[in-house]
Amino acid sequence: MAYTFEVYKDNGGAFRFRFKASNGENMFASQGYKQKRSVLSAIESIKKNAPDAQVDDQA
Repeated sequence: MAYTFEVYKDNGGAFRFRFKASNGENMFASQGYKQKRSVLSAIESIKKNAPDAQVDDQA
């Protein structure tokens, strides 16, 4: 199984996504969006614009 963006509707009716690891664990989740197309656009933006994102370790 590969990494997956899981789109769902929360209890309040907002669209959200979870990014899941290959073992099925949730790695992170999005904010809520009013429209499904907005959540899908956010996923596409991440896939397109952040392939080389840096880690800012402030610990």
